[in-house]
Parts: sequence; structure tokens; C-alpha cells
Amino acid sequence: MSDIGEDHRLRTKTDDAGDDIYSEDGAIRADFLAMVGAAIADRDTLFLRSHVARLHESELGDLLEAILPDQRHALVRLLGDDFDLTALTEVDENIRMEIVDQMSNAQIAAAIGDLDSDDAVYILEDLDHEDREEILAQLPFTERVRLRRALDYPEQSAGRRMQTEFVAVPPFWTVGQTIDYMRDEEDLPESFTQIFVIDPTFKLLGVLDLDRILRAKRQVKIETIMRETNYPIPADMDQEEAAQLFEQYDLLSAAVVDENGRLVGVLTIDDVVDVIQEEAEEDIMRLSGVGDEELSDSVRETSRSRVPWLLVNLFTAFISASVISLFEATIEQVVALAILMPIVAGMGGNAGSQTMTVTVRALATRNLDIHNAWRVARREAGVGLINGVVIGCLVGIVAGLWFHDAHIGGLIATAMLINMFAAAMAGIMIPLLLDRAGADPAVSSAVFVTAITDTTGFFSFLGLATWWFMVS
Repeated sequence: MSDIGEDHRLRTKTDDAGDDIYSEDGAIRADFLAMVGAAIADRDTLFLRSHVARLHESELGDLLEAILPDQRHALVRLLGDDFDLTALTEVDENIRMEIVDQMSNAQIAAAIGDLDSDDAVYILEDLDHEDREEILAQLPFTERVRLRRALDYPEQSAGRRMQTEFVAVPPFWTVGQTIDYMRDEEDLPESFTQIFVIDPTFKLLGVLDLDRILRAKRQVKIETIMRETNYPIPADMDQEEAAQLFEQYDLLSAAVVDENGRLVGVLTIDDVVDVIQEEAEEDIMRLSGVGDEELSDSVRETSRSRVPWLLVNLFTAFISASVISLFEATIEQVVALAILMPIVAGMGGNAGSQTMTVTVRALATRNLDIHNAWRVARREAGVGLINGVVIGCLVGIVAGLWFHDAHIGGLIATAMLINMFAAAMAGIMIPLLLDRAGADPAVSSAVFVTAITDTTGFFSFLGLATWWFMVS
């Protein structure tokens, strides 16, 4: 009886809260999750259709990621045709495939028919070839051809991201004909801001903004008011490059053309925002050496993605250790050196990571190239020297007072200056060299920068100490 009362209070509270399912920190409210869990357990389809099926696709995606796997499967079954398949574009790949695997190909085909082409491609591209073909075979001919054409383009290309639904008219139509066409034609995109102008072979001639049509008289011909499409995007262009065009030219949408200049789709700003977020997350993950790891990955998958770069780090750590072993006799004479060594290496690693992060991001956004690389390198060299002097002096003073030896303070200050400068140069030069060699600097820069700063820090500090003891 108490459970029933508690469930009633939770549901009443959710009803009172309206559409806001998030708490102040941006997470889904705990009471809402409890309410959904109770409704799933009670097989309360009426409540789920009223309070879950109505959610925006992004909200439903967040909910799917927050609940347990068994609850996900049950929720999809209970909602049936009311489950919005678009929500699967808002979850990570493992959860998406987990849900799709529980659905029949007939169910997927029926749901995909109601999706925009870009969302449909996003779901289809992860399926096995046989399942994908079976689903496509159940779709109307025109839709099947459009989806197959998008799937033929490379992964992470503009062709995969584009919508194949667009409005296109010939140049000899009048504004009146165009308006009547948009009013009468049922098979148009749900929302659009531009009309494309094409010739009989679908070659792109120009573009027309909707506000321009609204301001023109009905008898005016389209070719007289259209403007040239300055930034058509090749369908095989990498999605990150396409996103950079949107950013550079403040685009809301752009035509996507094939190798012959024929219009095949349109790329919109909502898709580009997703691309920018994905690429940014990918860069951050790769800088840490974890690749495309996701929170829903299993323990085995997560371990497998991290081990390779940990092994590389282990190898570079042994290189640093071998440098230390060269000065074993010096360390035995002065214990303070062993205590202070990690400070030199650690500060150098942090400085190198700062420069490396800025460099990798600049390379990714095309803000750093061969034309300005030398200028940026000189700037980073200056920063390294200044920071080396400031940090070196502070560490030198502290070390000198700590061990009551001004010589120790001077040695670590000098070593710090050398390593901070080396860290700055490594942080910019290694990503540049890797990028020039065709490697992804986001993946491999961190290991090499850390190896250089550790080795340089140990060698400079212990080498200076050895030299000082020899001459004093």
C-alpha cells in the first residue's frame, strides 16, 4: 500500500512539473526516473505514452541513457509505434545497437519511413549489410534510392550527413509558380529556409532565400532574383571540413553536390552543430589516448582501447628511467636530487600539455598551417622562456631554503628553465611534424611530448648536478 502511495506522489509531482524533466544540474530528475521505472514495471502504457512518448528526441535519448538496459528494452516494446526512432540519433552507438537489435527489421523499416533522411542514414549505417538491405527493400522506391545514395558516400562525409529532402525549382519558373508549388506539393521537407535552382540534369545553378521570394512579385522569374551558390559542399568532403565552412561563412544551410556539380542534398546547421560537438569530443578523447571510447562500453572494450597507449607510455617511462640510471652515483651523494626530480619533470609535462592542446586544436580548426607555424613557434618559445624563468626562480628559492643549499636551488632553477623551454617547443613541433607526416596529432602527440619533457627534465637536472659536483 505504501509503494502505491509513493508511486502516486511521484507521478503527481511529475505532472505538476510540466515538461521540465531535468534538475538544476542538467541531469534527469531522480523522481522522474523513478516514475518511469515504476510505469515500466507496471506495464502502464497509457502513462508512458502520455509522459515519455511526448518527449523531444533529445530528452528521450537522455532518458534511454539514464535507465537500465532491461528497462530500455521494455520501454521500447511498451511504446511500440509511439517510440520515436529519432531518439536513437541522440544516444551513443552501443545503446543504439542494443535497442535496434531488439527490434525486427519490419519495425525499423516502418519507423525509418517517418524519419528525415539524415536521421535514417545515421541509424542504417551501423547495421549489418544484410539487415540494412532487408530494411531498404521494404521502403518506397524513391526513398530507398535516396538512402542508398547517401550510404554510398564515405563515413563522416558531408554526403552521409546531408538531408536528401530539399526544394528545387527550374530557373524559368516565376515566383508565383514556386509559391503555388510549395503550397500544393505534399512531399516537402518539414522546414527549410532556401530553395535551390537547378537545370534539367539537376546541376546546381543558384539558390534563393525564402525572404527574397516573399518580397518579389508573382510574375518575376526565379532566374532574375536567385543568387549564385558560393559555397556548395562536395558530397565526399569530410564532415569536419564542411563544418568549418559553416563557421567561416556563417551558413545556415548549404547545398551538397556530387562530382558533376549536381544537387544531391542539403546540409543544415543542426547537423553541423552535432558534427562540431562530435569532433570536439573526439579530439579531447584522443588527446588522452582513449580513442572513441563511450560510457556505455563494456569493461573489456574500455580496457582494450586504453591498453595500447598505456604500453607506449610504459616504454617511454623506461627510457626516462634509463636516463636516471646514468646518474645513480650522483643521486646517491645528494638525496635532495631524488626528491626534486619529479618537480622538474612534472612541471615540464604540464607546460608541454598546455602548448600541445592549443596546437592540436589549432591544427584541427585549420588555424595553424605552414604559413604561420614559425610565428607561433617563436611565440611559444618566448612563453616557455618567460614561464621557465618565473617558475624556475620560485622553485629555486623554495628548494634552496628547504635544503639550506643555494647551489641546489640554482641547479633546479636552471633545469626548470631548460625543461620549460623544451616543453614549449615539443608541444608545438611534435603535433606539427605528426600532422605533416599524415598521422593524427590528437592521438599520438601526448605520449611523445611527455617522453621528451621527462627525459629532458631528468637529464638537465641530474646532468647539471653531476657537472657541478665535478667542478666544485
